[in-house]
Amino acid sequence: MIAGIGFRKAATMASVLDALERAGAKGCRRLALPQDKLGQPAALALCNAGYLLLAIPAHAISGQPTLSDGAASRSARGTGSVAEACALAAAGAGARLAGPRSISGDRMATAALAVTGDIR
Repeated sequence: MIAGIGFRKAATMASVLDALERAGAKGCRRLALPQDKLGQPAALALCNAGYLLLAIPAHAISGQPTLSDGAASRSARGTGSVAEACALAAAGAGARLAGPRSISGDRMATAALAVTGDIR
């Protein structure tokens, strides 16, 4: 499994971890996120805490079919959910979402789990 994450600039690592827990991804150490978010404080904190961050380029996010359809995500990234699109892109061909994205309690981060095509 791999988790995709999306977050606002002001999000903290706690925001992302809360979204991961709500998505059923507590303990998942491989996180996919938009490439342009790698330098953000939340991403740096996750990296320093030992999470493996997988940068997903914009072209791999745009157009990904997602279960959720947020207007802000659609407008900014060309997909209904950044977290879901990143998870699918990182998991590869044949991947499927374990469920729709979850939103952190502070509404600063989202997370979604994808299962690779090899797992049944």
